[in-house]
Amino acid sequence: MYRNMGIALLSAAASLLAVMSCSGNEPSPEPTPSDTRSLTVQESVEIAHTGGEFTVEVKSNFTFDAQPQTDWIRFDRIEGDKVCFIAEKNSYSSSREASIKIVDVNDRYYYKMVTVTQLENPAPAVTLSMVDKNATAETKALYANLWKLAEEGFMFGHHDDLWYGRYWYNEAGKSDTKSVCGDYPGVFSVDFAEIMDNRHQNEANQIRRRVIIEAYDRGEVITACCHLNNPHTGGDSWDNSSDEVVKSILTEGHATRTKYLQWLDRCADFANNLRGSDGKLIPIIFRPYHEHTQTWSWWSSKCTTQEEFIRFWQFTITYLRDVKGVRNFIYAISPQMDANYGDGVKSRLLHRWPGDDYVDFIGMDCYHWDNKNAFKSNLTAMSALSREKKKPCGVTETGPEGFNWNDYWTNHILECAKGQRVSMIVMWRNKYVGTNENDRHFYSVYPGHPSEDDFRTFYNDPSTFFSRDLPDMYSMPENYEVK
Repeated sequence: MYRNMGIALLSAAASLLAVMSCSGNEPSPEPTPSDTRSLTVQESVEIAHTGGEFTVEVKSNFTFDAQPQTDWIRFDRIEGDKVCFIAEKNSYSSSREASIKIVDVNDRYYYKMVTVTQLENPAPAVTLSMVDKNATAETKALYANLWKLAEEGFMFGHHDDLWYGRYWYNEAGKSDTKSVCGDYPGVFSVDFAEIMDNRHQNEANQIRRRVIIEAYDRGEVITACCHLNNPHTGGDSWDNSSDEVVKSILTEGHATRTKYLQWLDRCADFANNLRGSDGKLIPIIFRPYHEHTQTWSWWSSKCTTQEEFIRFWQFTITYLRDVKGVRNFIYAISPQMDANYGDGVKSRLLHRWPGDDYVDFIGMDCYHWDNKNAFKSNLTAMSALSREKKKPCGVTETGPEGFNWNDYWTNHILECAKGQRVSMIVMWRNKYVGTNENDRHFYSVYPGHPSEDDFRTFYNDPSTFFSRDLPDMYSMPENYEVK
């Protein structure tokens, strides 16, 4: 009995001395032999660098406090034996440690420690480079996702799909694509020409703005071409009667240059005021001077020299980016690639290439009709060039006008695209024709078309991405960096 009392007295004295001599260092939380407290604590926890919620298991027969010993962890709540905490993301390249103290509320000297190790932030797995180093966060995120998504498949797109279809015009929520498969395209293509040129006072621009915002709000991707009128002759986009147009635009003080700068100003004003319901600027894959390999347009190979076209391209991007401060454009080039070019396919893709610092996205407009070999060859070459230059790529226009094949989607598109690294395949428009069945200007499916069933098979294939399939295209994917 005396022996036990002595042990108890010695233990109590030791505890008292430890408390009295404490100067910043707290005593061991070991209980005395007569202590009835029970405390079991998970001694260590490892969490991901991304942070967020994590839990620690604590079992106790007394009231305790959970006290993080760092500013990057905060207590959240208690659920049964689980104590929940919130950790900030670790932005450092090395791991970090912190402690959480589980303390007896009535006896602050009785505690146990939990060691929390947060893993390091891994170096970005993929680093991409954009034309605009100061692009918005959403634009850079879209760019990264264009690259990443191509690992799994491609987005289906359709020009003006939300604006009109073969038998309808300007009906909110309508879409030929959705009417067939129940979902919107992943990519919505529009034309910016009437925003910019002498047609800018056009009521249709309000529709254009509305449907772009609708597409963005659903998380879809927007791309824009420009069938601009001829600023020198007053003709349309197909007026290739003069080889002085681009020369005039590049000449300081020329009246055509002054006019064209006004057109670019309107483009910049539209882009800089184009915001989604979240208040953020809407990123646009902007592809001016498309199909420059052909002869029909005033910027084509017929009307410009190689040096003029390259200067014109660079002049446009520099003006929009550096003078007008447009921060939501991804700049895409899109030569026309309709045939099988054999050994010359790569050089045609690079026709009048304005330089890696002036191109973000490699596109192609491919109107090959039923020449599957040409389509497959061009896809293969573009996919290879995309890897070589580390720039995302896609088919920016395609489709056979007025086609009636019932296996087009699986046999002509899907079969050729399988195994290729392309982020999108975009069909040209379905013109609104009302009851005029003789007008066969359509390039995609619509209700009543012979390929409806085949399109639904195409839609259900895991490699095709429609609106509901898309990840958050406007948030940076994990382990990606865009400079």
